Amino acid sequence: VAGGDAIDVTPQTAPEDLAYRPESDVAFRVVYEDATLIVVDKPAGLVVHPAAGHWSGTLLNGLLYRYPELTRVPRAGIVHRLDRETSGLMVVARTQAAQTDLVRQLQDRSVCREYWALVLGMAPPMGFIDSPIGRDPRNPIKFACNGIAAKPAKTHVRLVQTTYIASRAVSWVACRLDTGRTHQIRVHMEYLGYPLVGDPKYSPMKTPFSIQGQALHSQTLEFTHPRTGERLSFEAPLPEDMHKIVTRLRLGQFN
Repeated sequence: VAGGDAIDVTPQTAPEDLAYRPESDVAFRVVYEDATLIVVDKPAGLVVHPAAGHWSGTLLNGLLYRYPELTRVPRAGIVHRLDRETSGLMVVARTQAAQTDLVRQLQDRSVCREYWALVLGMAPPMGFIDSPIGRDPRNPIKFACNGIAAKPAKTHVRLVQTTYIASRAVSWVACRLDTGRTHQIRVHMEYLGYPLVGDPKYSPMKTPFSIQGQALHSQTLEFTHPRTGERLSFEAPLPEDMHKIVTRLRLGQFN
């Protein structure tokens, strides 16, 4: 440019600026709702929050359509997330005060989150994994125990039942989180040598099961209601693909 030149700049709208818009065709089940919060059962395959590669069609977009008041709450009231291919329960705040309270409960570990998972191998009866998680130095889209900028991560694991298919052990485990790191259960179980069935990132072994993503389901969610102080507990049934695997393996029910 030279002195006296006129520069005409036309601002382009960034994808993230268009992401927070209501969308009517986002499918998810509402388990419970009141004036303070919503509990949803997220299906596998649904992204929770807009991000690169998924600027629309997310749970956030669907929430904004069903509950327009969520435009006034940061992140549309979303308190915690599930991986795209993980199904199950999530709590969403309808007010900023409720969101602040629920985040505090997550931080002080008074929220109970139990996940059901199918893993390859004969898992031990009980276990507690205390291993920090950070970015995998060999693969930036994965996480690893003791990875880059690792943060504390703790998972309780309980074996429910083990069976065999084609001489290969498959275990049904229940996992409870003390922390909520990205891919935490997937990383911790792979670290122990029990990768999740169908996990596209952390389980290189092929399985004879048809499943969308990893066999991981947020089955139980328990927390204190931010307004009433009542302790609430919710359960969500297994998604159809996991239920078919459980039936095929003739596994029993959780106690």
